[in-house]
Amino acid sequence: MGVITLDQNKAPIYEALNRYNEARVVPFDVPGHKHGKGNPMLTEFLGQTCMNVDVNSMKPLDNLCHPVSVIRDAERLAAEAFGAGLCFFMVNGTTSSVQSMVLSVCKEGDKIIIPRNVHRSAINAMIISGVKPVYVNPGVNRRLGIPLGMSVKDVEKAILENPDAKAVFVNNPTYYGICSDLKSIVELAHSHGMKVLADEAHGTHLYFGENMPISAMAAGADMAAVSMHKTGGSLTQSSFLLVGKNTDLTEGHVRAIINLTQTTSGSYLLLSSLDIARKYYATQGKELCAQIIKSAEYAREEINKIGGYYAYSDELVNGDDIFAFDKTKLSIYTRDIGLAGIEVYDRLRDSYDIQMELGDIGNVLAIISPGDRWKDIERLVSALSEIKRRFGRDSAGRIDHEYINPQIILSPKEAFYGEQEVLPIMESAGRISCEFVMCYPPGIPIIAPGEQLTPEILENIDYSKKRGCFMTGTEDMNIEKIRVIRQD
Repeated sequence: MGVITLDQNKAPIYEALNRYNEARVVPFDVPGHKHGKGNPMLTEFLGQTCMNVDVNSMKPLDNLCHPVSVIRDAERLAAEAFGAGLCFFMVNGTTSSVQSMVLSVCKEGDKIIIPRNVHRSAINAMIISGVKPVYVNPGVNRRLGIPLGMSVKDVEKAILENPDAKAVFVNNPTYYGICSDLKSIVELAHSHGMKVLADEAHGTHLYFGENMPISAMAAGADMAAVSMHKTGGSLTQSSFLLVGKNTDLTEGHVRAIINLTQTTSGSYLLLSSLDIARKYYATQGKELCAQIIKSAEYAREEINKIGGYYAYSDELVNGDDIFAFDKTKLSIYTRDIGLAGIEVYDRLRDSYDIQMELGDIGNVLAIISPGDRWKDIERLVSALSEIKRRFGRDSAGRIDHEYINPQIILSPKEAFYGEQEVLPIMESAGRISCEFVMCYPPGIPIIAPGEQLTPEILENIDYSKKRGCFMTGTEDMNIEKIRVIRQD
């Protein structure tokens, strides 16, 4: 039999919702707003079209937990568009996709080889499942103060020291645009009987643009979590979970894992947005990604002309822990103008009405998409120039403690559920944390459950708080107290 090519101009969920609207169905099911008539204020705010398609699962619209018609057709189209064997529509965010990946290949007590600069969702998956992390500490660019990718040699060392590990987890790319040598890691892991899971929360465009870093599916990874909403144009909280063509993971097994945690009331707003965004990128993705690159490269060039700022790109590539760089990421180092990244972030928002994606101790990050206009880029460049002129100081110098390799004492689950006591956070040196502390975004923990709090880590937390980073993770909303393992 020949290969059947699907029609990427189709959008099955979107089309089914249009048919539903045309049928003028009288709803005696949930949701209770009944096409908006039961909540006029919300209808006025969101619009009648939105309320009409915020509907419940029913036979003509399929069911996300057990799709047999239009959702299944839409998932097959997405799988083909991304070069995957299977695609699952996710409405609990890429957090749910990441957790489903870990739960699909590991069970309690299993080991997973994972970079420490992962999103908290991956560590949360280990708290839920009892999976034990084997951390590969990423490289660090000490000038920029950012964690990098994983060196293949470090991954190989972890595999040889932990031959019973079930999987290797890779960020592709990192928040800052750094990519590991994913293809080599896949080949290495597979040669040792391990699965490869890729967090591609920031990698939608890798599947459609030319001369991009390699995508997880093209590299032969077993699974990938893709945030279609971040750069792919779908609604916030919508995501894809991809399964590779050459893995032994079955559709039924992965679906059963997803259904452990994903809602049984899948939002058709989110589902239709995934369907439409897939169609858009599958049919126009090459042109869209070229536009993104052009915008980001122009912005990078103009920002570097200002002086003092450093908008970095693929000149960082070293063939190892920076194997490739995602040029769509407009990451900008700010400390040479004497300002922390979070200070520039705040100035842009408060004084210039420009909302950046991230501000950390040393950098700000702009996410570029097809929705950005040239006048918006010019406005950003102009604001950065004015911030330097008005607020710039002597260089803030290099960052000593932006990323610190943690000491792992207990598994995340053992610490999270262990006997605990509460201490002032600045008096907790030497103790084992039961909680996260992180700047959000990006949601990469400074400390995670099971890790030892050290003076250096506490200094990093204190510095981040004083610079205005949005801190989260502890029960104490002020991040002044922390739960630690009780000492008898």
